[in-house]
Amino acid sequence: MPKYVFISKKIQPFKKVISVSGDKSLSIRWALLASQAIGKSRAYNLLQSEDVLSTLNGLKKLGVKINISKKFCEIDGVGINGFKYRKNLNIYAGNSGTFGRLILALLIKSPYKIKLTGDRSLSRRDFSRVISPLKEFGANFYPSNKSKLPIYIQGTNFVRPIRYFEKKGSAQIKSCIMLAALNAPGATKIKAKKSRNHTELLYKFLKLPIKVINKKSIDFIEINGEKKINSFDYNIPSDISSSAFFIVLTLLSNKSHLIIKNVNINSSRTGCIDILNKMGANIILKNKKYYKGEKTANIHVKSKKSFKPINCPIKYNSSAIDEFLIIFLVAAKANGISYFRDLAELNQKESPRLNLGSKILNMIGIKTKLTKKSIKIYGDPNLKLNKKMEIKNFFKDHRIMALSTIAALTLGGKWKIHNPESIKTSFPSFLKILKDDLGAKIN
Repeated sequence: MPKYVFISKKIQPFKKVISVSGDKSLSIRWALLASQAIGKSRAYNLLQSEDVLSTLNGLKKLGVKINISKKFCEIDGVGINGFKYRKNLNIYAGNSGTFGRLILALLIKSPYKIKLTGDRSLSRRDFSRVISPLKEFGANFYPSNKSKLPIYIQGTNFVRPIRYFEKKGSAQIKSCIMLAALNAPGATKIKAKKSRNHTELLYKFLKLPIKVINKKSIDFIEINGEKKINSFDYNIPSDISSSAFFIVLTLLSNKSHLIIKNVNINSSRTGCIDILNKMGANIILKNKKYYKGEKTANIHVKSKKSFKPINCPIKYNSSAIDEFLIIFLVAAKANGISYFRDLAELNQKESPRLNLGSKILNMIGIKTKLTKKSIKIYGDPNLKLNKKMEIKNFFKDHRIMALSTIAALTLGGKWKIHNPESIKTSFPSFLKILKDDLGAKIN
């Protein structure tokens, strides 16, 4: 892939039906749980991004047999605690925080020290959030006071169930505890701030012993471990985080209409749709279905000429955490001041996204007021660009790259966007869909 892409023309009006790649969260969780199952599991529409490939390669190093064909990915599961451990093993997580954090939970009984490494971006991110509960299960980490990669984990033969209060609203922390609980005899109990519930739904579909009590802002989860997982097939729906970029592209383009087929609309993931509709969009969900606990639909969206500012309710934060960057672009076109609060978690992602989002808005001429966990965006409904823009030094964050591309195609100007290969971590077909399906001129 080239060192940068160049965009100098806004996208022309379009009326299209597209499909986007499989959901990344479900792709990684399927692979991890399939590795713990007994027998062969197949996934259809598995996202083949760098993050998912890092997951599959890591599992192969642990003795799991994996076969990828054009139609499906097949994993021959080894059962709970069935990994083949050996000395001096190094698991490389690439850029994937989800795989990097969740695989530690499945190494809870490793008899040897296993080294976990990642790329530069992942090595800057906090792992103490999963190290802390895993230590309570009995795992050991080296160096003992280190919270960033590379780190070593050594398991224990005496995994004990725990009680844990997850206060960050992080699905990765919650899922890490749930995966470790598979190896713990007795009941592990989690009190968790609201976050994505894909792991809970998969546990229910697999008939694992799980109890979930949903309260207004807190979920109570109880898991009884040491149960067998049967192999299972899964047709992975499309990713709503990837879809969000095309939703906003359509909203900000002229006389355009888009249908995105078979998208995962799990309510713990649809905050972006709720927020955008409150700002005046008219995003409609049709052909709703349930698939193995997950809700899917076709997303219908049309261009919009004006947007209302929003004082964004924090109840949407966890269900829109990966989409706020692209939501900020709509706020930049709103008629007034939009306010987003309690978003410190954004700076714990692949890059300091809250800070970089504000920086890019400033570059395109939008005033912002930024704190460590909030942003005010002073929208300009007449915003148009007729200048050169260069986006680089953004930690190779795939969502910054995608945000910049959508801004270039809807606002005008001449854009030079570096490190386009970063999009491969989550959405390798992003540029192809823009060019081949929607007619975008991207050089």
